[in-house]
Order: sequence, then structure tokens, then C-alpha cells
Amino acid sequence: MGKFVITEQSYREILQRLETLEGLLWEKQKNPKEVFFDNQEFISIMNVSKRTAQAWREQKVIAYSQVGNKIYYRLSDILLMLEKYKVPALR
Repeated sequence: MGKFVITEQSYREILQRLETLEGLLWEKQKNPKEVFFDNQEFISIMNVSKRTAQAWREQKVIAYSQVGNKIYYRLSDILLMLEKYKVPALR
């Protein structure tokens, strides 16, 4: 399985976008971590290409669901992936 590394700044930017979305989702339902994003929303949140998202799926970096040709990612799986590949900052 391939590895990928993101900078601390990119990690923080992605987390900020996810926290903003999570806040909005809390208003809509009880458990926002169980919300699903389609592939287009995922690549927008993560600021990656469709090919990168596909590679992450093929390498089993991120869990996903597929219904027909549509790909979905659970918010809790996105957060889990980010935590798993987090590179701690030097202190």
C-alpha cells in the first residue's frame, strides 16, 4: 500500500474545512460523522484530483461505498484517514 504525506498546513486547512462542514451538519442531524460525501465533494474537501481519490481507493487508503457508478465517503472515514496518516510536528 502506498503512503502519502501532507504538510502540517495542508492538514490544518483540511481539518478546518471539515470542522466547518461538521458544524453545519450538526444543525441538520444528530450524528454528522455518519454523513456521506460523494466523490466530487470529497475531492473538493481534500483538494485532490479525481485520479488521486481513485488511487487512494485502489490502495485502500480511504474506505468508501459504491452504488452503481457513484462513490461515497463517510465523514468519519475521512477523519480516520487523516488521523492515520498524520505526521506529528516537531516540538
